[in-house]
Amino acid sequence: MNIHEHQAKEILRKYGVAVPRGQVAFTPEEAREAAESLGGDVFVVKAQIHAGGRGKAGGVKLAKSPEEVQELAAQMLGSKLVTHQTGPEGKVVQRVLIEEGVDIARELYLGIVLDRSVSKLVIMASTEGGVEIEKVAEEHPEAIFKEYVDPEIGLQPFQARRLAFKLGLTGNQVKNGVKFILALYRAYVESDASLAEINPLVVTGSGDVLALDAKMNFDDNALYRHPEIAEMRDTNEEDPLEVEASKYHLNYIKLDGNVGCMVNGAGLAMATMDIIKLAGGMPANFLDVGGGASVETVRNGFQILLSDPNVKAVLVNIFGGIVRCDRVARGIIEAAKSIDIRVPMVIRLAGTNAEEAAELLKNSGMNFEVASSLEEAAQKVVRLIQ
Repeated sequence: MNIHEHQAKEILRKYGVAVPRGQVAFTPEEAREAAESLGGDVFVVKAQIHAGGRGKAGGVKLAKSPEEVQELAAQMLGSKLVTHQTGPEGKVVQRVLIEEGVDIARELYLGIVLDRSVSKLVIMASTEGGVEIEKVAEEHPEAIFKEYVDPEIGLQPFQARRLAFKLGLTGNQVKNGVKFILALYRAYVESDASLAEINPLVVTGSGDVLALDAKMNFDDNALYRHPEIAEMRDTNEEDPLEVEASKYHLNYIKLDGNVGCMVNGAGLAMATMDIIKLAGGMPANFLDVGGGASVETVRNGFQILLSDPNVKAVLVNIFGGIVRCDRVARGIIEAAKSIDIRVPMVIRLAGTNAEEAAELLKNSGMNFEVASSLEEAAQKVVRLIQ
Protein backbone atom coordinates (compact mmCIF):
# COMPACT_ATOMS: atom_id res chain seq x y z
CA MET A 1 0.00 0.00 0.00
CA ASN A 2 1.22 3.48 -0.89
CA ILE A 3 0.53 6.62 1.12
CA HIS A 4 0.92 10.36 0.57
CA GLU A 5 4.02 12.36 1.47
CA HIS A 6 2.32 14.15 4.36
CA GLN A 7 1.20 10.80 5.80
CA ALA A 8 4.71 9.35 5.51
CA LYS A 9 6.06 12.35 7.38
CA GLU A 10 3.48 11.88 10.13
CA ILE A 11 4.75 8.34 10.64
CA LEU A 12 8.42 9.34 10.47
CA ARG A 13 7.88 12.13 12.98
CA LYS A 14 6.62 9.58 15.54
CA TYR A 15 9.94 7.73 15.29
CA GLY A 16 12.08 10.83 15.74
CA VAL A 17 12.92 11.31 12.05
CA ALA A 18 13.46 15.02 11.42
CA VAL A 19 10.94 16.52 8.98
CA PRO A 20 9.90 20.13 8.26
CA ARG A 21 6.81 21.49 10.01
CA GLY A 22 3.75 21.27 7.78
CA GLN A 23 0.00 20.76 7.49
CA VAL A 24 -2.21 19.12 4.88
CA ALA A 25 -5.00 21.17 3.26
CA PHE A 26 -7.98 20.15 1.13
CA THR A 27 -9.18 23.66 0.23
CA PRO A 28 -7.43 26.95 -0.61
CA GLU A 29 -8.80 28.43 2.63
CA GLU A 30 -7.32 25.58 4.67
CA ALA A 31 -4.01 26.15 2.89
CA ARG A 32 -3.96 29.83 3.92
CA GLU A 33 -4.85 28.93 7.52
CA ALA A 34 -2.06 26.35 7.56
CA ALA A 35 0.47 28.94 6.42
CA GLU A 36 -0.73 31.40 9.05
CA SER A 37 -0.34 28.82 11.81
CA LEU A 38 3.14 27.84 10.60
CA GLY A 39 4.37 31.44 10.50
CA GLY A 40 7.53 32.59 8.76
CA ASP A 41 8.33 34.30 5.47
CA VAL A 42 8.61 31.41 3.00
CA PHE A 43 6.22 28.50 2.46
CA VAL A 44 6.19 25.49 0.18
CA VAL A 45 2.96 24.32 -1.49
CA LYS A 46 3.25 20.65 -2.53
CA ALA A 47 0.67 18.70 -4.51
CA GLN A 48 -0.09 15.33 -2.89
CA ILE A 49 -0.38 12.48 -5.38
CA HIS A 50 1.05 8.96 -5.46
CA ALA A 51 3.75 9.73 -8.00
CA GLY A 52 7.25 11.14 -8.20
CA GLY A 53 8.46 13.99 -10.38
CA ARG A 54 5.98 16.49 -8.94
CA GLY A 55 8.47 19.34 -8.85
CA LYS A 56 9.27 19.18 -12.56
CA ALA A 57 5.54 18.97 -13.34
CA GLY A 58 4.71 22.15 -11.41
CA GLY A 59 3.42 20.42 -8.31
CA VAL A 60 5.83 22.13 -5.90
CA LYS A 61 5.75 25.92 -5.56
CA LEU A 62 7.24 28.53 -3.23
CA ALA A 63 5.11 31.27 -1.67
CA LYS A 64 6.03 34.33 0.39
CA SER A 65 2.73 34.97 2.13
CA PRO A 66 -0.39 33.09 3.31
CA GLU A 67 -2.34 34.87 0.57
CA GLU A 68 0.03 33.57 -2.10
CA VAL A 69 -0.23 30.10 -0.55
CA GLN A 70 -4.00 30.30 -0.99
CA GLU A 71 -3.64 31.36 -4.63
CA LEU A 72 -1.22 28.54 -5.45
CA ALA A 73 -3.38 25.97 -3.64
CA ALA A 74 -6.41 27.15 -5.64
CA GLN A 75 -4.45 26.55 -8.86
CA MET A 76 -3.27 23.07 -7.83
CA LEU A 77 -6.39 21.63 -6.21
CA GLY A 78 -8.59 19.98 -8.79
CA SER A 79 -5.93 20.25 -11.50
CA LYS A 80 -4.41 17.25 -13.27
CA LEU A 81 -0.70 16.73 -12.63
CA VAL A 82 1.20 14.78 -15.28
CA THR A 83 4.63 13.39 -14.30
CA HIS A 84 6.92 10.69 -15.68
CA GLN A 85 5.32 8.26 -13.20
CA THR A 86 1.63 9.07 -13.75
CA GLY A 87 1.65 8.51 -17.48
CA PRO A 88 -0.12 10.86 -19.91
CA GLU A 89 -3.45 10.48 -18.08
CA GLY A 90 -2.01 12.22 -14.99
CA LYS A 91 -3.55 12.38 -11.52
CA VAL A 92 -6.02 14.89 -10.07
CA VAL A 93 -4.67 16.82 -7.07
CA GLN A 94 -7.13 16.55 -4.19
CA ARG A 95 -4.91 17.71 -1.32
CA VAL A 96 -1.81 19.86 -0.82
CA LEU A 97 0.88 19.95 1.85
CA ILE A 98 1.88 23.36 3.21
CA GLU A 99 5.35 23.38 4.76
CA GLU A 100 7.73 25.90 6.22
CA GLY A 101 10.59 27.01 4.01
CA VAL A 102 13.95 25.33 4.64
CA ASP A 103 17.46 26.76 4.23
CA ILE A 104 18.93 24.09 1.94
CA ALA A 105 22.71 23.78 1.86
CA ARG A 106 22.95 20.30 0.28
CA GLU A 107 20.57 17.74 -1.23
CA LEU A 108 21.26 14.03 -0.63
CA TYR A 109 19.45 10.72 -1.07
CA LEU A 110 18.60 8.00 1.45
CA GLY A 111 16.49 4.88 0.97
CA ILE A 112 15.74 1.51 2.57
CA VAL A 113 14.47 -1.54 0.71
CA LEU A 114 14.72 -5.32 0.88
CA ASP A 115 17.39 -6.79 -1.37
CA ARG A 116 15.85 -10.17 -2.15
CA SER A 117 19.04 -11.47 -3.74
CA VAL A 118 20.71 -11.57 -0.30
CA SER A 119 17.58 -11.58 1.94
CA LYS A 120 18.71 -8.45 3.75
CA LEU A 121 17.58 -4.88 4.09
CA VAL A 122 19.90 -2.47 2.34
CA ILE A 123 20.38 1.19 3.24
CA MET A 124 21.24 3.18 0.11
CA ALA A 125 22.67 6.67 0.22
CA SER A 126 23.94 9.08 -2.40
CA THR A 127 25.27 12.59 -2.68
CA GLU A 128 23.12 12.93 -5.84
CA GLY A 129 19.88 13.95 -4.12
CA GLY A 130 16.84 15.55 -5.72
CA VAL A 131 17.13 13.48 -8.93
CA GLU A 132 15.82 10.06 -9.94
CA ILE A 133 17.90 7.44 -8.14
CA GLU A 134 17.36 5.01 -11.07
CA LYS A 135 19.13 7.49 -13.33
CA VAL A 136 21.99 7.83 -10.84
CA ALA A 137 22.32 4.05 -10.58
CA GLU A 138 22.47 3.74 -14.36
CA GLU A 139 24.85 6.61 -15.10
CA HIS A 140 26.90 6.91 -11.88
CA PRO A 141 26.64 3.66 -9.87
CA GLU A 142 29.76 4.62 -7.92
CA ALA A 143 27.76 7.50 -6.40
CA ILE A 144 25.46 5.09 -4.53
CA PHE A 145 26.70 3.80 -1.16
CA LYS A 146 25.15 0.70 0.43
CA GLU A 147 25.05 -0.83 3.89
CA TYR A 148 23.48 -4.27 4.29
CA VAL A 149 21.74 -5.00 7.59
CA ASP A 150 22.19 -8.31 9.41
CA PRO A 151 18.59 -9.27 10.34
CA GLU A 152 19.73 -10.81 13.64
CA ILE A 153 21.33 -7.66 15.06
CA GLY A 154 19.77 -4.84 13.04
CA LEU A 155 21.41 -1.66 11.76
CA GLN A 156 24.45 -0.76 13.84
CA PRO A 157 25.55 2.82 14.71
CA PHE A 158 28.94 2.29 13.04
CA GLN A 159 27.13 1.54 9.76
CA ALA A 160 25.13 4.76 10.03
CA ARG A 161 28.34 6.69 10.76
CA ARG A 162 30.02 5.11 7.75
CA LEU A 163 27.17 6.28 5.52
CA ALA A 164 27.29 9.76 7.07
CA PHE A 165 30.99 10.06 6.29
CA LYS A 166 30.50 8.79 2.72
CA LEU A 167 27.83 11.46 2.23
CA GLY A 168 30.43 14.07 3.17
CA LEU A 169 28.79 15.12 6.43
CA THR A 170 31.07 16.89 8.87
CA GLY A 171 31.00 18.14 12.46
CA ASN A 172 27.53 18.35 13.95
CA GLN A 173 26.04 17.12 10.66
CA VAL A 174 27.45 13.65 11.34
CA LYS A 175 25.64 13.34 14.67
CA ASN A 176 22.39 14.55 13.11
CA GLY A 177 22.84 12.29 10.10
CA VAL A 178 23.49 9.17 12.19
CA LYS A 179 20.44 9.94 14.35
CA PHE A 180 18.35 10.37 11.19
CA ILE A 181 19.50 7.10 9.59
CA LEU A 182 18.92 5.03 12.75
CA ALA A 183 15.47 6.56 13.28
CA LEU A 184 14.47 5.93 9.65
CA TYR A 185 15.55 2.29 9.95
CA ARG A 186 13.48 1.86 13.11
CA ALA A 187 10.45 3.46 11.41
CA TYR A 188 10.86 1.13 8.42
CA VAL A 189 11.09 -2.07 10.47
CA GLU A 190 8.46 -1.32 13.10
CA SER A 191 5.86 -0.15 10.56
CA ASP A 192 6.42 -3.18 8.27
CA ALA A 193 7.33 -0.93 5.36
CA SER A 194 8.46 -2.29 2.01
CA LEU A 195 10.09 0.97 0.95
CA ALA A 196 11.26 4.14 2.65
CA GLU A 197 12.76 6.78 0.37
CA ILE A 198 13.94 10.26 1.32
CA ASN A 199 14.68 12.26 -1.80
CA PRO A 200 15.93 14.79 -1.18
CA LEU A 201 17.46 14.40 2.24
CA VAL A 202 18.68 17.92 2.95
CA VAL A 203 21.41 19.42 5.09
CA THR A 204 20.45 22.92 6.22
CA GLY A 205 22.70 25.90 6.68
CA SER A 206 22.70 25.29 10.44
CA GLY A 207 23.70 21.62 10.05
CA ASP A 208 20.30 19.99 10.56
CA VAL A 209 19.44 16.89 8.51
CA LEU A 210 15.81 16.81 7.32
CA ALA A 211 13.51 14.71 5.14
CA LEU A 212 12.41 17.33 2.62
CA ASP A 213 10.39 14.67 0.81
CA ALA A 214 9.31 11.22 2.00
CA LYS A 215 7.89 8.16 0.30
CA MET A 216 6.78 5.02 2.13
CA ASN A 217 5.17 1.83 0.86
CA PHE A 218 3.87 -0.94 3.13
CA ASP A 219 3.48 -4.70 3.00
CA ASP A 220 -0.26 -5.30 2.52
CA ASN A 221 0.00 -8.62 4.38
CA ALA A 222 1.14 -6.83 7.55
CA LEU A 223 -1.48 -4.06 7.59
CA TYR A 224 -3.61 -6.01 10.08
CA ARG A 225 -0.92 -5.10 12.62
CA HIS A 226 -1.15 -1.40 11.74
CA PRO A 227 -4.81 -0.31 11.51
CA GLU A 228 -3.74 3.33 11.83
CA ILE A 229 -1.65 2.97 8.65
CA ALA A 230 -4.35 0.98 6.83
CA GLU A 231 -6.72 3.93 7.41
CA MET A 232 -4.34 6.12 5.40
CA ARG A 233 -5.21 4.30 2.18
CA ASP A 234 -6.43 6.70 -0.51
CA THR A 235 -8.37 4.69 -3.09
CA ASN A 236 -8.67 7.81 -5.29
CA GLU A 237 -4.99 7.34 -6.09
CA GLU A 238 -5.39 3.70 -7.13
CA ASP A 239 -6.63 2.10 -10.32
CA PRO A 240 -10.43 1.56 -9.95
CA LEU A 241 -10.16 -2.05 -11.14
CA GLU A 242 -7.45 -2.81 -8.58
CA VAL A 243 -9.64 -1.29 -5.86
CA GLU A 244 -12.59 -3.42 -7.00
CA ALA A 245 -10.43 -6.57 -7.09
CA SER A 246 -9.22 -5.97 -3.53
CA LYS A 247 -12.86 -6.15 -2.33
CA TYR A 248 -12.93 -9.77 -3.51
CA HIS A 249 -9.43 -10.53 -2.17
CA LEU A 250 -8.09 -10.99 -5.69
CA ASN A 251 -4.45 -10.21 -6.45
CA TYR A 252 -4.86 -7.97 -9.49
CA ILE A 253 -2.51 -5.49 -11.12
CA LYS A 254 -3.49 -3.67 -14.30
CA LEU A 255 -0.94 -3.59 -17.13
CA ASP A 256 -0.83 -2.02 -20.59
CA GLY A 257 -1.50 -5.02 -22.85
CA ASN A 258 -4.62 -6.56 -24.37
CA VAL A 259 -4.55 -10.21 -23.19
CA GLY A 260 -6.48 -10.68 -19.96
CA CYS A 261 -4.89 -13.33 -17.73
CA MET A 262 -6.59 -15.42 -15.03
CA VAL A 263 -4.18 -17.74 -13.22
CA ASN A 264 -3.92 -19.47 -9.84
CA GLY A 265 -0.58 -18.86 -8.18
CA ALA A 266 1.80 -15.92 -8.47
CA GLY A 267 4.64 -17.92 -10.02
CA LEU A 268 2.36 -19.41 -12.66
CA ALA A 269 0.96 -15.92 -13.34
CA MET A 270 4.46 -14.57 -13.97
CA ALA A 271 5.27 -17.52 -16.27
CA THR A 272 1.99 -16.99 -18.14
CA MET A 273 2.75 -13.32 -18.75
CA ASP A 274 6.23 -14.21 -19.96
CA ILE A 275 5.02 -16.78 -22.47
CA ILE A 276 2.32 -14.43 -23.77
CA LYS A 277 5.06 -11.92 -24.56
CA LEU A 278 7.17 -14.67 -26.09
CA ALA A 279 4.24 -15.48 -28.40
CA GLY A 280 4.06 -11.86 -29.51
CA GLY A 281 1.26 -10.62 -27.23
CA MET A 282 1.08 -8.24 -24.30
CA PRO A 283 -0.56 -9.16 -20.95
CA ALA A 284 -3.27 -6.75 -19.80
CA ASN A 285 -3.00 -7.69 -16.16
CA PHE A 286 -1.64 -9.86 -13.39
CA LEU A 287 -4.54 -11.77 -11.79
CA ASP A 288 -3.96 -14.51 -9.24
CA VAL A 289 -7.28 -16.05 -8.13
CA GLY A 290 -5.64 -18.28 -5.53
CA GLY A 291 -5.57 -22.02 -5.07
CA GLY A 292 -9.32 -22.66 -4.81
CA ALA A 293 -10.58 -21.04 -8.03
CA SER A 294 -14.24 -21.38 -6.93
CA VAL A 295 -17.23 -20.37 -9.07
CA GLU A 296 -17.58 -17.10 -7.19
CA THR A 297 -13.85 -16.35 -7.46
CA VAL A 298 -13.82 -17.07 -11.19
CA ARG A 299 -16.96 -14.98 -11.76
CA ASN A 300 -15.48 -12.01 -9.89
CA GLY A 301 -12.22 -12.45 -11.80
CA PHE A 302 -14.02 -12.39 -15.15
CA GLN A 303 -15.92 -9.25 -14.18
CA ILE A 304 -12.67 -7.48 -13.28
CA LEU A 305 -10.88 -8.63 -16.45
CA LEU A 306 -13.70 -7.72 -18.80
CA SER A 307 -14.16 -4.28 -17.23
CA ASP A 308 -10.85 -3.30 -18.84
CA PRO A 309 -11.72 -2.00 -22.35
CA ASN A 310 -8.19 -2.87 -23.53
CA VAL A 311 -8.77 -6.61 -23.07
CA LYS A 312 -9.37 -8.21 -26.50
CA ALA A 313 -9.00 -11.85 -25.42
CA VAL A 314 -8.71 -13.83 -22.18
CA LEU A 315 -6.30 -16.62 -21.27
CA VAL A 316 -7.28 -18.81 -18.30
CA ASN A 317 -4.36 -20.90 -17.04
CA ILE A 318 -5.20 -22.99 -13.96
CA PHE A 319 -3.14 -25.74 -12.35
CA GLY A 320 -5.29 -28.30 -10.57
CA GLY A 321 -3.26 -29.19 -7.54
CA ILE A 322 -5.25 -27.96 -4.55
CA VAL A 323 -8.47 -28.18 -6.56
CA ARG A 324 -9.40 -30.71 -9.28
CA CYS A 325 -9.46 -29.44 -12.88
CA ASP A 326 -12.97 -30.78 -13.53
CA ARG A 327 -14.31 -28.68 -10.66
CA VAL A 328 -12.52 -25.63 -12.05
CA ALA A 329 -14.00 -26.32 -15.49
CA ARG A 330 -17.52 -26.52 -14.06
CA GLY A 331 -16.84 -23.27 -12.20
CA ILE A 332 -15.67 -21.54 -15.38
CA ILE A 333 -18.76 -22.74 -17.30
CA GLU A 334 -21.15 -21.59 -14.54
CA ALA A 335 -19.40 -18.24 -14.17
CA ALA A 336 -19.31 -17.67 -17.94
CA LYS A 337 -23.06 -18.32 -18.23
CA SER A 338 -23.81 -15.45 -15.84
CA ILE A 339 -21.52 -12.92 -17.56
CA ASP A 340 -21.69 -11.35 -20.99
CA ILE A 341 -18.34 -12.43 -22.47
CA ARG A 342 -17.78 -10.76 -25.83
CA VAL A 343 -14.10 -11.56 -26.36
CA PRO A 344 -12.50 -14.90 -27.31
CA MET A 345 -11.30 -17.06 -24.43
CA VAL A 346 -8.56 -19.69 -24.34
CA ILE A 347 -8.49 -22.12 -21.40
CA ARG A 348 -5.65 -24.36 -20.35
CA LEU A 349 -6.15 -26.61 -17.32
CA ALA A 350 -3.36 -28.90 -16.13
CA GLY A 351 -3.14 -31.29 -13.19
CA THR A 352 -5.67 -33.58 -11.53
CA ASN A 353 -8.51 -34.65 -13.88
CA ALA A 354 -7.27 -32.34 -16.65
CA GLU A 355 -8.64 -34.68 -19.36
CA GLU A 356 -12.13 -34.69 -17.85
CA ALA A 357 -11.97 -30.90 -17.60
CA ALA A 358 -11.07 -30.55 -21.29
CA GLU A 359 -14.08 -32.68 -22.24
CA LEU A 360 -16.40 -30.60 -20.07
CA LEU A 361 -15.19 -27.39 -21.72
CA LYS A 362 -15.43 -28.77 -25.25
CA ASN A 363 -18.96 -30.06 -24.66
CA SER A 364 -20.18 -26.94 -22.84
CA GLY A 365 -21.59 -25.37 -25.98
CA MET A 366 -19.72 -22.17 -25.15
CA ASN A 367 -17.18 -20.36 -27.28
CA PHE A 368 -14.07 -21.67 -25.49
CA GLU A 369 -10.76 -22.52 -27.12
CA VAL A 370 -9.10 -25.35 -25.16
CA ALA A 371 -5.32 -25.77 -25.08
CA SER A 372 -3.28 -28.67 -23.71
CA SER A 373 -0.07 -26.73 -23.03
CA LEU A 374 0.83 -23.24 -21.93
CA GLU A 375 2.74 -22.61 -25.15
CA GLU A 376 -0.27 -23.65 -27.23
CA ALA A 377 -2.58 -21.48 -25.11
CA ALA A 378 -0.39 -18.39 -25.55
CA GLN A 379 -0.11 -18.91 -29.30
CA LYS A 380 -3.87 -19.40 -29.64
CA VAL A 381 -4.81 -16.30 -27.67
CA VAL A 382 -2.35 -14.11 -29.59
CA ARG A 383 -3.58 -15.53 -32.92
CA LEU A 384 -7.22 -14.79 -31.95
CA ILE A 385 -6.36 -11.17 -31.27
CA GLN A 386 -4.38 -10.78 -34.47
